[in-house]
Amino acid sequence: MEATRARIDAIWRIESGRVIANVARLVRDVGLAEDLAHDAVVVALERWPSTGIPPNPGAWLTMTAKHRAIDLMRRDTTLQEKYALLARDLGVASPEPDVDAELDDDIGDDLLSLMFTCCHPILSVEARVALTLRMLGGLSTPEIARAFLVPDATVGQRISRAKRALADAGIPFEVPSADELPPRLASVLEVVYLIFNEGYSATAGEGWMRPALIEEALRLGRILAGLAPDEPEVHGLVALMELQASRQAARTGPGGEPVLLADQDRRRWDRLLIRRGLAALERAESLGRPVGPYYLQAAIAACHSRAPSVEETDWVRIAALYELLAGVAGSPVVELNRAVAVGMAFGPEIGLQSVDALAAGGELDRYHLLPSVRGDLLARLGRWDEARAEFERAAAMTRNTRERELLAARATECAALAQE
Repeated sequence: MEATRARIDAIWRIESGRVIANVARLVRDVGLAEDLAHDAVVVALERWPSTGIPPNPGAWLTMTAKHRAIDLMRRDTTLQEKYALLARDLGVASPEPDVDAELDDDIGDDLLSLMFTCCHPILSVEARVALTLRMLGGLSTPEIARAFLVPDATVGQRISRAKRALADAGIPFEVPSADELPPRLASVLEVVYLIFNEGYSATAGEGWMRPALIEEALRLGRILAGLAPDEPEVHGLVALMELQASRQAARTGPGGEPVLLADQDRRRWDRLLIRRGLAALERAESLGRPVGPYYLQAAIAACHSRAPSVEETDWVRIAALYELLAGVAGSPVVELNRAVAVGMAFGPEIGLQSVDALAAGGELDRYHLLPSVRGDLLARLGRWDEARAEFERAAAMTRNTRERELLAARATECAALAQE
């Protein structure tokens, strides 16, 4: 029984998005579709331990959920006509239909519609992330809460309110029209990348990374690339995530402590992910459309991936790419990253000037990486006392335990060098 339950959990994690998407197209309500899909899982938990898991479990769950939808409509006299149309569409003839024969062919469109619905701009960013992980990732509310270090109740409320908001606003379950596509696609990409970033550099908690979120974001990105093959920014995002994820094994030491890029053993970088990332970058380039922010960030990551060492990295190209990125999607964080590249390309004094000019604006006063970057540049200039103070300030600002330990260790190192 326990083994079957574990297999059902794994099947749900893989198939939930397809099941919910297929049912949502019929009932036009993602919240109701999820409820029906969960009902199908309950039926599976009751039957499969004795009957065995069917050859196509995703199809079985989909058709079972659709039949639950029909049962619901039978009980609602105001939807009799809709039930009749739906029943004819499904060709329902028995409680155990031939699920392989009755699967819809346009599941790709359904999945894409579900992505756009979960990431609709009327929802807050936090709600979009939670709903996407729930609907397309098959994660439970406690799993999402643990991933983002918030109470279960908070995530539950976000998901419930999001479903209600979509239903109340009558958001259509469909792929947006051509004129609506760019902003809507940007919202989807933002959500996927937010999930990846939280996995790659956890904002709080004990762990430096959260591998499960990295894997989920990669899975969602690859699905999206398959569903929207002509969108260069989709391939740009996939390239960026693949290339960054390739460093995962080298980013922590034996005790889970963070290892910075300059100190990583590049032999531990995943060459398969690098090849996949570079291929996705080439795919984005081949579409011949204007470059976007994800493509540019992926091009920067590709410079690191191709370099044998930090010293042999093309920092001049990286600085130029950051300048392009600032023109396309400028932000203080982009400018801070550009200052790092400038410092590597043209010397720490030039980089420090850029950082100090940025600090004067005050927009990154509460961003712990500003003093961290400044500390690194000061250390490279041998200004140990100033560097120590910056690392201590950065350590006090971060909410991630591992990062705090790293910054505190760097402050201690600078203090020791200042005494020599």
